[in-house]
Formats: sequence, structure tokens, C-alpha cells
Amino acid sequence: MMPLDRPTTPEPASPGSSAPPAAADASVPTADQREVTQAALFDAFGGIRGTVETMLPGLLFVMIYTINKDVTMSAIAAGVVAVLLVIVRLLRKDTVKHAFSGVFGVGVGVAFALFTGSAKGFYLPGMIYGVGLGVAFTLSALVGFPLLGVILGPVFKENLSWRTRNPGRKKAYTKASLAWGLVFLAKYAILFPLYWWGDETQLGWVLIALKLPPMVLAVYFTWVFLAKAPPPIDVIAEYEAEEAAREKRG
Repeated sequence: MMPLDRPTTPEPASPGSSAPPAAADASVPTADQREVTQAALFDAFGGIRGTVETMLPGLLFVMIYTINKDVTMSAIAAGVVAVLLVIVRLLRKDTVKHAFSGVFGVGVGVAFALFTGSAKGFYLPGMIYGVGLGVAFTLSALVGFPLLGVILGPVFKENLSWRTRNPGRKKAYTKASLAWGLVFLAKYAILFPLYWWGDETQLGWVLIALKLPPMVLAVYFTWVFLAKAPPPIDVIAEYEAEEAAREKRG
């Protein structure tokens, strides 16, 4: 089994061999590495299509409720659209991880709305989840085990190697996790007073308005911090190289 986090020792040069030419400093990110970081973040957070699929059911709920004030019709329409988005992805054999997470969240919101008979019930589970994420990101950064590193480590094929072998990336993940935490907490510091004292329709439209900008801001901060960090250590490539060397020796 491939270890997630371990040091490696370079093999010593053989006597009499000439020293290799000086290599570029691996701790300095290149333009290609910045592009790879941007592409990985784009994929990890769903891209434009994933964002649209996340927003569409909630937008439909707010639009229908604004027109007819019918919680049941609004909730059912949002749930049906969320399921249809998953079916379309399955038929096209696309990745469904973002769609499934979206349909689960919408499903919980639909259940709350139908149970309470209130439009605010549709929004409450997502708001509680968002606050929980904000707290988790913030605490993970403060204790030195940034949650964003756990999430993105496999995306960059570095797993948890950043914890002990790449302090520059650990620092970047810590800053990025703190940024995510503060952005989420600021967002819900605005929304919860509206939930308690505001109008249901007003809350819905403010939620839609605040769906994308905080996410874009958090992803931007993540890109800034990681683009300036040292490149990831590809522990999967290391493991494959060790396996190949063992097979060659054996």
C-alpha cells in the first residue's frame, strides 16, 4: 500500500561520476505549475458547469416561490431539476460527484421545506452546512492541519506529503483554508440575521446573490497562495518508480 506521507533519501552519486548540471530551483513555481494549479482548482470545485448545476435548483425554487408563494410546488420543482441534472450526467457518462452532492443538498432542503411548510426550511440545511464548513476550515488552519490540503492533496497527486516534506505548500494550504473559513463565516453572518428577521423571498434572493461571489473569492485566494507555493511532491510517481525498481531487482 502506498504511504501517504514519508521522506525519501536520494541515492548518493557514484565515485568518479561527474556532477549533474545545476537544475532549476524546484521550490520556485514556474508558469506551467501555475497553470496546472489553476486547472486542478477548476476541476476540484466543479468548474462553470458544476457551479451552474449547484445554483439552478435553488434559483428555480426562489423564482417559483416569488411568483406563487407555494412552498410545495417550489420544493418539488427544485428536487426534480436536481435529479434531472444527475441523470443527464449519467447518460453522458460524465463525472457525477458534484451533481450527486448537489442533489443530496437539494433533497435535504426539499424535505425540510415540505416538513416545515416554510420556504426558510428549504434554505436552513445549506446554511447550517455552510457555517459548519466555515468553522471546519478555520479550525483546521489554526491547528496546523489545513482542510484544503486534505481535499486538494489527492488532486495534485501529493496526498499528505505537504505536511512534513513540503513546508511551503503546508503554509499555502493553511492560508487558503483560513481564507475559505473567513469567507464562509462572513457570508453566513449576513444570511442568518435575514433568516431570523427577514422576509422569506428576500432571504432567497440574497442567498442566490451570495452563492457565487464568495466561492469565486475563496478559489481566487487559493489560487494566489498555491501558485506562489513550491510545486507538489508527486508521491504517486515516487511509489510507481519504487515498484518498478523492485520488480527490476526481483
